[in-house]
Amino acid sequence: MQSEFKAFSNEAPPGPRSRSRRAALAMLATLALVAGGTAQAQEFPIKGKPIRVTVAFPPGAGPDAMARTMLTAFTPISMGARGPLVIIVNSALGINNVQELVAYGRANPNKLSYGSFGVGTSSHIFGQVFARNTGIEMEHVPYKGGAEMAGDLIEGRLQMAFDAAPQAIQTAKTGKAKIIAVAAPKRNPFMPNVPTVLEQGVKDVDITSFVAWFGPAGMRPEVVNKLNAAIGEALAQPAVKAHFNESAYTAEGSTPAELAGDVKRAYDAWGALVKSAGIPKQ
Repeated sequence: MQSEFKAFSNEAPPGPRSRSRRAALAMLATLALVAGGTAQAQEFPIKGKPIRVTVAFPPGAGPDAMARTMLTAFTPISMGARGPLVIIVNSALGINNVQELVAYGRANPNKLSYGSFGVGTSSHIFGQVFARNTGIEMEHVPYKGGAEMAGDLIEGRLQMAFDAAPQAIQTAKTGKAKIIAVAAPKRNPFMPNVPTVLEQGVKDVDITSFVAWFGPAGMRPEVVNKLNAAIGEALAQPAVKAHFNESAYTAEGSTPAELAGDVKRAYDAWGALVKSAGIPKQ
């Protein structure tokens, strides 16, 4: 018997630099299976039987569309982790903060190229909102995956990117790119020296990335509750917390109802951002 539940994220399709986050997902799945092993033989989850976890990153699907899908096609189980998106620039630009980036953009209209996970994704919206709120013009370069975007940024074919923290941290370690801001209300405790976009004078830019677990539509409540409890236990494990922390994420569980509420709020918020940024529906 093989059963499946899904781990959704509103990030890019993962590349080689996403190993830490994917390792945490795999560990959670294993721990959830072990914790669920007290079930009777005819029930799910069953000790010793695999639970297949599908890590869903629909190419080009924006968080607005993903939220709508999650609300109608799946059963919420638990939140897993949250983390910020960041602004990362090629080191050769000599830009050290948002003020210098904005000054460069205003002095060189349409000469800045920025990468995103794809049209309508969180990083694309981040870029559009940032450009609108700062009054600069930038060329959008959509990618199908994060690894390709990171490679172009390192090689200088791309000047900057609005990226998820896990990959940006690895890219910055090459010394050829620098993280200059996080899109969050306050500084990330795992990147304490990187100021927020708000601290640097740009308002209304708060883009949070998340990982959450969903089951098939109509999953029985007793199964949902059992999986929720197992995931909660896994998230409390120091090793799981450490894996997420390495990527500037915070492990965070929830009740199924709380996750459903988070998704509904994300749907409403992203829909408003997509509309205000003038991004056409895909």
